[in-house]
Amino acid sequence: MGTPRTRDSVTERLSNALQERSERARAALGSPLRTTRTTVVIGRLLGAAFLICFLTGIYSNLLQSPLPWLSPPPGPAHLYAWTQGTHVVVGAMLIPLLLAKLWVVFPKLFTWPPVRSLPHLLERASLAILVATALMEPITGVLNALKWYPWDFSFRRTHFALAWVLIGAMIVHIAVHLPAIVRAWRSGGPEDAGEPEHAQPPEEKQRPEEAQSPEQDPTESRDQDADGDQADGSPKTTAVSRRRFLGVVGGASALTGAAALAHAVTPIGPFSLKAPRARVYAAQGVTVNRSARQAEVTELASDPGWMLRLGTGDGALALKRADLEALPQRSEVLPIACVEGWTIDATWTGVRLRDLLDLVGMPEDATIRLRSMQRRGAFRETTMPAAYARDPRTLIALRLNGEPLDLDHGYPARVIAPGRPGVLQTKWLESIEVA
Repeated sequence: MGTPRTRDSVTERLSNALQERSERARAALGSPLRTTRTTVVIGRLLGAAFLICFLTGIYSNLLQSPLPWLSPPPGPAHLYAWTQGTHVVVGAMLIPLLLAKLWVVFPKLFTWPPVRSLPHLLERASLAILVATALMEPITGVLNALKWYPWDFSFRRTHFALAWVLIGAMIVHIAVHLPAIVRAWRSGGPEDAGEPEHAQPPEEKQRPEEAQSPEQDPTESRDQDADGDQADGSPKTTAVSRRRFLGVVGGASALTGAAALAHAVTPIGPFSLKAPRARVYAAQGVTVNRSARQAEVTELASDPGWMLRLGTGDGALALKRADLEALPQRSEVLPIACVEGWTIDATWTGVRLRDLLDLVGMPEDATIRLRSMQRRGAFRETTMPAAYARDPRTLIALRLNGEPLDLDHGYPARVIAPGRPGVLQTKWLESIEVA
């Protein structure tokens, strides 16, 4: 075994070699676009996009898992369509912004030493969490919109939990870098292009006598761009390059947003990336997310002896479809708004839910439970707060767009209510009772 002095010498040489390689890598990745100012410009757009997605996601989750003390009102019939459509469109738009932000700060991965202190270690750990969750959230969201699930975990629960982790990590990240953000935000023009992201910290910068000489290998120059061409580094050139870069990023963001919007807005739905799926799974002009065959209810739903059970105990009723059709009918134009972001308006005809509840004397302030004939699935049984159950627009629908309900749309009867996610518009109804 070597002496302590020998071991220290080996460690020092290894550290110096790694530092030299790190500096070479950062110099090779140098670009006038990789500045604090560019990072802040993209970062504030990205932060706003994540905040919008977080708030709209919280609203969607609150509707699907309502709190006993907080139940959103029905509001406009299209409220959920607007919020969830915004969630999906903005979520798609932030992907190019996220990739651009990672490209700008990528050279920082080669900082040496990688950890300088305990606070720096904690900051790097929070940054790793931020990057991981920031990538996972939009990617899994897009795959959910495409109904492709190459994983075994629950998308909804995982997506919701990671949203809180992401926001927490983002707050820590902003707090750590707030001084640099404020300086870049207050910079008034192209003359302040910002410090290159790959620049050394002040304590690590070269002393004048160590500055690069004319004879030094040009591959080590910090003034080279990512392609190896010499950049003049002038404020005007940097500002123009930054505007072009941001223009490309903005264009890519607009394109991904347009693709998401194409399936969120009914009139241009045929042009969306999901158009092939929409054409295959459609009945009566409305997209079908879960068919009767997939729900394994074809035989039960087609049974002519089907009855809808209302209430429990002595006051319970069992109504056949013919009994429901004999009651006063009402038609409403209401949207089916899916968590995937798409929305389709349709004309639904049936019996007001509140009229059925009154038949069996259910309390006006009661939350009700709706059960489907399907035996599996996270939403085979749902609850509906009184505000929705007593809304005059909420129906037990028997007809869709003037025709009897298709089996895949919930025949013999389904619920349709304003401002609710499609997964809560229970199909193939079996029973309604107080929750």
